[in-house]
Amino acid sequence: MSEIPLKGPSVVVQRHDNGVAVVRLNRPEATNALSLPLQELLSRHFQELSVDPGIRCIVLTGGSEVFAAGGDITGLIDADPIEIYQRHTERLWGPIRHCPKPVVAAVCGYAFGGGCELAMLADIIVAGEGASFCQPEIRIGIMPGIGGTQRLVRAMGKAKAMQMALTGKPITAREAWVAGLVSELVADDEVLDTALGMARGIARMPPLAAEQIKEVILAGMDASLDSALALERKANALLFASRDQREGMQAFLDKRHPEFQGR
Repeated sequence: MSEIPLKGPSVVVQRHDNGVAVVRLNRPEATNALSLPLQELLSRHFQELSVDPGIRCIVLTGGSEVFAAGGDITGLIDADPIEIYQRHTERLWGPIRHCPKPVVAAVCGYAFGGGCELAMLADIIVAGEGASFCQPEIRIGIMPGIGGTQRLVRAMGKAKAMQMALTGKPITAREAWVAGLVSELVADDEVLDTALGMARGIARMPPLAAEQIKEVILAGMDASLDSALALERKANALLFASRDQREGMQAFLDKRHPEFQGR
């Protein structure tokens, strides 16, 4: 695998031989503020990783000190409504939102504003005890604009989502874990190792099954229970056409480790 430079591109990708890619935000001098160039680079990397057959799981991190401290205010303060609209930030975040491969966010330090919204695009969030989450936009006269109001309520429920969005106050990683925003809470110095271990485990699973599980869970969240169950039944039946299904079941009977090929 390649080393991550301390300086250089605002987003750095590290490919591991075990099917895992690490995507690291790399603007430590600006607490990983989500400038437009950073978002564009992040978008391109996710587009590439989404179709890379050698990658089965992605870890998204900002490093050991901060995940991302929100949008780049210097690029927003003089923007007019039409400019903000024409930026179409949702298109930049589309490749992350629609990534077919499981994404694990490794969060240390601040995940504020856009940083919190970015973390919520991941399928699993591993957070350090010292991490904190916040939607502070109301404090500067605006509101969450990259999915914060909608994903918070889906992850935590109305009461906590309203509290976070209307007060702009941060919550601790432990509060986020109790509320259901965070998947796993660990010591700060164990965050990346835990996320990588989880990603390696997922990468060893059959990738077609992983993609179908992710797709059905996300699609089913906004559907009726009957519709979601129909999606589940069809996706499950589809997997019986895969070689991996046969390999997995035969390996179980043979008492050996399966070798999944994504076919």
